[in-house]
Amino acid sequence: MNSLEQAEDLKAFERRLTEYIACLQPATGRWRMILIVVSVCTATGAWNWLIDPETQKVSFFTSLWNHPFFTISCITLIGLFFAGIHKRVVAPSIIAARCRTVLAEYNMSCDDVSDSSLTDYMYMFKAGINAKEMKLLSLSE
Repeated sequence: MNSLEQAEDLKAFERRLTEYIACLQPATGRWRMILIVVSVCTATGAWNWLIDPETQKVSFFTSLWNHPFFTISCITLIGLFFAGIHKRVVAPSIIAARCRTVLAEYNMSCDDVSDSSLTDYMYMFKAGINAKEMKLLSLSE
């Protein structure tokens, strides 16, 4: 495989990775909003539950029964974590980190270098230069 084919493969890999992460962004944003809303509801319910003077006088389960907003939001938050919301919220970061790990073995990185030309990729691939070094080289010219 010559350098031009390798550079084209690298460019295709970058396009596919960018496309895949961009496809995940809307879903990730929705999951983040759901997590934020449920967390705020749980915190608000917990605050109301804690400042209620009746909470200290009754049993734990009775106090939870007296504060259904907190109970429901807390159960929802726990259910979301059991369903894997913590993985869905950070999915693009996990994919990018795994790609960085694999590409690091080849002295490459998947940092944001989308403004580079095909010759930059050929140069990076042949010389084993990572994306940060490539940016420094392009800035110095």
